[in-house]
Amino acid sequence: MTKEQKQEVVRELTEMFNGVAGFYSIDFTGLTVSDTIDLRREFRNAGVNYRVAKNTLIKRALGETGRFDEIIDRLVGQTGIAIGYDDPAAPARILKKFIDDKKLETPKLNFAVIEGVVYKGDQLKKVAAMPSRQDIMASIVGSLHASVSGIVGSINAVMRDLASVIKEVAKKQSEEAE
Repeated sequence: MTKEQKQEVVRELTEMFNGVAGFYSIDFTGLTVSDTIDLRREFRNAGVNYRVAKNTLIKRALGETGRFDEIIDRLVGQTGIAIGYDDPAAPARILKKFIDDKKLETPKLNFAVIEGVVYKGDQLKKVAAMPSRQDIMASIVGSLHASVSGIVGSINAVMRDLASVIKEVAKKQSEEAE
């Protein structure tokens, strides 16, 4: 690989890392070519950016971002980087499902960085269980909707009760008038 090619890879990786909420370091040592292609396809279908590069180039790109200094030394083995831009937990769910479905020992999660929190490789299940951004937003909207529905229901109940009272008073007055 020429110096210019290495600089291009570092530039591309730096662009990938800029502005992300998190990324995953995946050790794919021992993965067959067929399984590698399948994993890449799963990531692509979910909108996850996956890139394999030499650790020295990844470290250089991370150093240029100035955001992930605490994990640079954790990059070991054959490393693939996965980034879920829309859903930071998507790569973990895909990786966990891929490993479970194929009953594989590899690939393995080296570590994940999500919103500044570093997760170790053995915490894949925990990270994969995180709700997606859409799920969180849906629960917030649901909570807001429930509150509004409760208020509307209370107002309707008061109006219904008031209408019943007025109806009973009118009925009582018509009985007295007779």
